[in-house]
Amino acid sequence: MSIWDDTQYWVQWQVPVCAFIVAAPAVLALRYVKKLKAQPFDYADLWTPCWKNFSPVWLLYYRAFAFVCLAWMLYEMVVFAGAFCFFFYTQWTFALVMVYFALGTIVSAYGCRLSSKKPHSKNGDSAESVQRELEEIQQKVGLWGYLMLITYQLIGGIHSLNAVFLILDTALNRLPLLWSGFAYFVLWSCLYVTFQWVIRACGFYEWWPYPFLELNTPWAPIWYFSLALVHVLCYWIYVQIEKIKISVLPGLFPQAFVGSF
Repeated sequence: MSIWDDTQYWVQWQVPVCAFIVAAPAVLALRYVKKLKAQPFDYADLWTPCWKNFSPVWLLYYRAFAFVCLAWMLYEMVVFAGAFCFFFYTQWTFALVMVYFALGTIVSAYGCRLSSKKPHSKNGDSAESVQRELEEIQQKVGLWGYLMLITYQLIGGIHSLNAVFLILDTALNRLPLLWSGFAYFVLWSCLYVTFQWVIRACGFYEWWPYPFLELNTPWAPIWYFSLALVHVLCYWIYVQIEKIKISVLPGLFPQAFVGSF
C-alpha cells in the first residue's frame, strides 16, 4: 500500500465516527473510575473465602495453582507464536487474568501471614511490636489489594479456560463485582482498539487481527457500536453470576456461606 493509499484509508468518513464510538465510552469511563475507590473496602475480603471453615490457605493454594497454569500456557503461546500472539485480544485478556491470579496469590500470602499474627501476648512491648507489624502488612496489602480489585473488574471478557478459573475464584472469594468497575473494562478494551489503530497507522501491517476492526467499509460504525454493546452484555453476564452467588448460595447454604462486603 502506498503512502497516498494509506492516507486515503484514514480520511474516510467512517474513521472519525468509529473513533468517536471508541473515545466517548473511554471518556465517560474515566469519570467513573474514581467511584471504585469510594466503595467500602475491607482488606480481609481480599484473601478471606466466602465459605465458613474454609481456610484462606486453600484460596492461596488455588490462586497460586491457577497462576502457574495460566503462566505456563501463556509461555507456550509466546514460544510458539512470539510477540505476534499479543496482537489478539484473547491473549490480552489471558495475560490480564494471569496478572489477577498473581496479585491474588501475593495478597492471599500476605493475608495468611496477617491472620497468623495476633497480638495476644501479655507482654506490652511484644504486643505493640506485633500490632505495628500488622499495620505495615495491611498497608502493603492495601496497594496490592486495590490493584487486585481493579483487575477483578476488568475480567468480564472471558474465554474458555479463563472462565473456568475465574468462575471458580468467584465461587470462593469475597470480592464484589461492581457496576462502577465496568469503567475499567471499557478502558481496557478501548486501549486495545487504540493499540491496533496505532500499529496499523504506523504501517506495521496492512491487515486487522479481527474483521470487525476493519475501517474500509460503510458497515464499520455498526460493527464498532455492536462491539460496544457486546461489552455491556459480557459484563452484565458476569455481574449476574455474582448476583446468583450472593442471592442463591446463602439460601442453599445458610450456615456455610459468608457474603461480600
